[in-house]
Amino acid sequence: AAPGFSLPDTNGKTRSLSEYKGKYVVLEWFNPECPFVKKHYGSENMQKLQQEYTGKGVVWLTIDSNATGTEGNLTADQAQKIMTSWKTKQTALLLDSDSNVAKLYGAKNTPDMLVINPEGKIVYEGAIDSKATPNAADIPNSTNYVKAALDESLAGKPVSNPTTKPYGCSVKYKSS
Repeated sequence: AAPGFSLPDTNGKTRSLSEYKGKYVVLEWFNPECPFVKKHYGSENMQKLQQEYTGKGVVWLTIDSNATGTEGNLTADQAQKIMTSWKTKQTALLLDSDSNVAKLYGAKNTPDMLVINPEGKIVYEGAIDSKATPNAADIPNSTNYVKAALDESLAGKPVSNPTTKPYGCSVKYKSS
């Protein structure tokens, strides 16, 4: 089962996983300075996925778990500017500067991706796709694991590849 959490979004509103019970939820760990994240946003691959699945009722939560003062950590204002300039389509961008939610889920990389089903169980965890490179030219020839997991789940089928090794930049955890 997916651990519960609450985090502020870029507008200061607290969002809780529990408010989305009964829906599919995608969790996407995010660092705008990471070349692997830039691969998927610069090509608009991530925005297309966000738009396609939020259009089907999926909740998409992007999480910045990079600690204050580290690469990729954003203030609410900075996050809103990036969301606007990158034309992101997620439900909300959540700020986890204490890295508590990243630790709860064991998120190691950006982007690290999870799909949670309406019963609150994690049905997919790992990489966004099969090509662990920062090169956007690799996207068309890769298997998009998140898309596959969502398509299978939404069709009432088990996810054929429920776990993959995430790749990307490390989440910059807050030191204890």
